[in-house]
Amino acid sequence: MNQTEQRRLWISLFLPFAAGYFLSYLFRTANAVIGPVLARELALGDNALGLLTSTYFLAFGAAQLPLGMLLDRFGPRRVEAGLLLLAAAGAAVFGLSDTLTGLASGRALIGLGVSACLMASFKAFSQWFPPERQASLTGWIMASGGLGALAASKPLELALGFASWREIALGLAATTLLVAALLWFLVPDKAGEEKQAGGFAAQMAGVRSIFASRHFWRYAPMGFFFTGGFMAVQGLWASRWMSVLEGLESTGIAYRLTLISGAMLAGFLFMGFFATRLVHRGIALDKLYLGAMLLALACFALISAQPTLAGGLLWPVLGACFSLSNISYSLVAQAFPPALSGRANTALNLLVFAGAFGLQWGIGILVDNLQAAGWAGDAAFRAAFFSLLGGQLLALLWLFLGGRRA
Repeated sequence: MNQTEQRRLWISLFLPFAAGYFLSYLFRTANAVIGPVLARELALGDNALGLLTSTYFLAFGAAQLPLGMLLDRFGPRRVEAGLLLLAAAGAAVFGLSDTLTGLASGRALIGLGVSACLMASFKAFSQWFPPERQASLTGWIMASGGLGALAASKPLELALGFASWREIALGLAATTLLVAALLWFLVPDKAGEEKQAGGFAAQMAGVRSIFASRHFWRYAPMGFFFTGGFMAVQGLWASRWMSVLEGLESTGIAYRLTLISGAMLAGFLFMGFFATRLVHRGIALDKLYLGAMLLALACFALISAQPTLAGGLLWPVLGACFSLSNISYSLVAQAFPPALSGRANTALNLLVFAGAFGLQWGIGILVDNLQAAGWAGDAAFRAAFFSLLGGQLLALLWLFLGGRRA
């Protein structure tokens, strides 16, 4: 493939998928800024706000196993473009709703609609690019998500000064339709790839082989508690923590969230620029992943124990570490043949989003129940964060034990 063909492929394949993942991450984290506005308008408690925000993760996670089979059978272009139509409908429902049920239904449709944005790009990259470029391409596509998270922080707060949250939701619905059209008309199909996936029985046999793999289960708890846990915190509870424990106002919170998103973007760009070079120089990606997760655990422990101790520094470092947690997708997929790549990645993503949904809603339930039992707000939030920290420590120990057995 010459340089002209590579450039054409980059424009027609990478950029549409990057636009889709930008929207996916913007939708995922927007409630950190919009959530307090909704809570004031609709008088929502922490439990209700946690459920509303986490319905995105529930629908997203529930779609992962059938999504893997669809990607391996029909290809990334058709699957993602079709699902984004549901995301656009969900954004419209959200923007037009006045009740918790309507808002939650809209969030669920958005979650289902963007459920293919990252996995479809992984599938497309595995079809069109050699294995040694996968980690860097993962970094680049995650960087587009980092830009989405960045847009959902300070820029979104500024946008709320010019437009209502309803108008913003309807504008995102129109933008999502445009990205769906770009995917459908620009992205090429890999000839003959879909026919290799086999029928439903063969696809289910592939799924069973993934869930029977010891290698898969070595990383699954890390996906649940680390990747899913950070998504749960970043998408909603980081802003509530900063308000209750650190006394920050909305402007200070939006600035802090912008720093976190900027650090995540820097981590994604690091992967994009240097991951392939690190592999070529013999630096194992599993060592990089393990080091980043150890640092993430230390940062989260310090934040939970001493909320006002260098929080402006620790939160961005935590965001940068989270950006490297996505190496786990490459580490899991490399143990399976290319024909199973879609199902292997979506199986791990199922655990990640089960964690994001369960932990995001669970934190809200725990905080509400502790406050109902007479706990102060700051003590209740600290207990919830320490509970998540305990799960992360157990997952890390499981990863160590799995490595020793291997």
